[in-house]
Amino acid sequence: MKQTILRAFGLVVVMTVLCGLLYTLVCTGVAQALFPRQAGGSVIEVNGKTYGSELLAQQFTQPGHLWGRPMNLDFSSFTDDEGNPVMYAWATNKSPAGRDMDAMVQERMDNLIAADPAMEGTPIPVDLVTVSGSGLDPEISPEAAEYQVHRIAQARELTEDEVRQVIERYTTGRWLGVFGEPRVNVLKVNLALDGILEE
Repeated sequence: MKQTILRAFGLVVVMTVLCGLLYTLVCTGVAQALFPRQAGGSVIEVNGKTYGSELLAQQFTQPGHLWGRPMNLDFSSFTDDEGNPVMYAWATNKSPAGRDMDAMVQERMDNLIAADPAMEGTPIPVDLVTVSGSGLDPEISPEAAEYQVHRIAQARELTEDEVRQVIERYTTGRWLGVFGEPRVNVLKVNLALDGILEE
């Protein structure tokens, strides 16, 4: 009995070191060596200033910016190194068949139309009124971006074609032409519109 307990304990220690420590270090090391930017969070930095990660959504509400998917945001009691409250997001747990969900979607549709009355009557892409599974989706569909072109052009006094050119620059197609869906990175488009990101 004593030997069995010692062997079990030894196995737990060995597996913890192998799987919990060595495996993690090897994977992290390989990722940092082969894909340093991605392993570091795909952070967008321009002239020494960090603007965010291209993998995490940020909330934009100004008329001259491209808006991403809705986010359920909350502020925790924790703060970052500069004393700012830490914000987090999550997916909604409301049923698609429930009245609460209908009311929430209708409110978001009303907000979009109020922001650009000229688009009233134009079908609103579903990703502009629904939260993603993670609640932090950094990308929207090209259709959702196109829906916002008129508002952005009006707010920035640009032509719609100029706005479309910026959006197209940060639109990614299907992987290998087959997998996934085309998508637009919201943060990159907005940084380009603000003249911060240039490629």
